[in-house]
Amino acid sequence: MKKRDLLLTGAAIIGGTWISQFWRQSSDSIPTDSAIAVDSTKATKRYKIMKTEEEWKQTLTPEQFRVLRKHGTERAFTSPLDKEYNKGAYNCAGCDLPLFTSDTKFNSRTGWPSFFAPIEGAIATTTDTSLFMKRVEVHCSRCGGHLGHVFDDGPKPTGQRYCMNGVSLKFVPA
Repeated sequence: MKKRDLLLTGAAIIGGTWISQFWRQSSDSIPTDSAIAVDSTKATKRYKIMKTEEEWKQTLTPEQFRVLRKHGTERAFTSPLDKEYNKGAYNCAGCDLPLFTSDTKFNSRTGWPSFFAPIEGAIATTTDTSLFMKRVEVHCSRCGGHLGHVFDDGPKPTGQRYCMNGVSLKFVPA
């Protein structure tokens, strides 16, 4: 066996083992401790607003349902809220809870509305291991709707970037 073949075989074994462990850890697209409660009879975490999947489908647009209730992501640069810089609040599109203020919004140039801090108590977080990486997923603390993710590459004073799906938010002018 040539040295090159040995190295390729070793890399394949290591890669296969890593992928196998990753899939075992994230075999469900929604973790059991997830903030997404689609059915109050099956939910593992309780929220002030609990609805069945059918009730959510009746109150949300198909795109809002896909993002808020099924952990979807809207395409970058498609939300008008990305370029919204008027004074006001950004509420949850699912339950109308104020989540962010315009004072904490900034242009991250990522194509999604971004904030450096949420309103205190407005969000909850869980660990997201999809897409072969570990990220912090952001949810509405009142209804558990998926909002986006938070990263440690934001501006001062927090250094955080709450990268939100615009479709999961509703802008309320001041």
